[in-house]
Amino acid sequence: MSKIVLIAGASSGIGEATARTLAKHGHRVVLGARRTDRLEKIVAEIRADGGTAEYSRLDVADLASTRAFAAFARDRFGRIDVMFNNAGVMPVSPMNALKTDEWDRIVDINIKGVLNGIAAVLPVMEAQGGGHIISTASTGAHAVGGQFGVYCASKYAVRAIMEGLRQEMTHIRVTTLSPGVTESELGHDISVDDTATAVRQLRSIALDVNAVANAVHYIISQPVDVDVGEIIIRSVRSAGHAF
Repeated sequence: MSKIVLIAGASSGIGEATARTLAKHGHRVVLGARRTDRLEKIVAEIRADGGTAEYSRLDVADLASTRAFAAFARDRFGRIDVMFNNAGVMPVSPMNALKTDEWDRIVDINIKGVLNGIAAVLPVMEAQGGGHIISTASTGAHAVGGQFGVYCASKYAVRAIMEGLRQEMTHIRVTTLSPGVTESELGHDISVDDTATAVRQLRSIALDVNAVANAVHYIISQPVDVDVGEIIIRSVRSAGHAF
């Protein structure tokens, strides 16, 4: 059955790949991100391939923007079946670098962004009697590495928020998606040279972004009475690595 799927952080990486994959499977996707030029290009390509897609500017750190994104989708398609809270940042650094502005960005986007996504769609899903909320955590929500402390804390928070939500819901499905190192732009904004080098080296064990998109397709394709609580997905090359 075709679903209306909202994707936050859809201008690149996991979000973009998921939009393309779900559209190919007949779902109607609504892409959100701040880079609307990227969204416009992706939507045009999805439509050229026969898919149905719309886009709207979205700043997940802003509740009003997130609510407007959800309203846009519901006005366009009449309902919201899936909200994929996928936007995230990873400007990791040693704690003694005191990158407090970057800590704030991590909290605003990785934690508040998920909360804003939930707040924007939960009333709609409750009113329509069902829906599915998926949020991207990370293998960093299961293990902590040096220089990753604040980032991992944000992902532990996502797991906690989503597990709490799952226990409260009876008609709305809740899934936490925890990918390992994945081919994406995540970490492009690391401002400490040694840390940036270490993260680039981790890319040697990166998971193909389409594998994560396929996992999302699997999650939303389950029968309505099946709730996939959490999926951890890694590259087989990640043996011996925490992430």
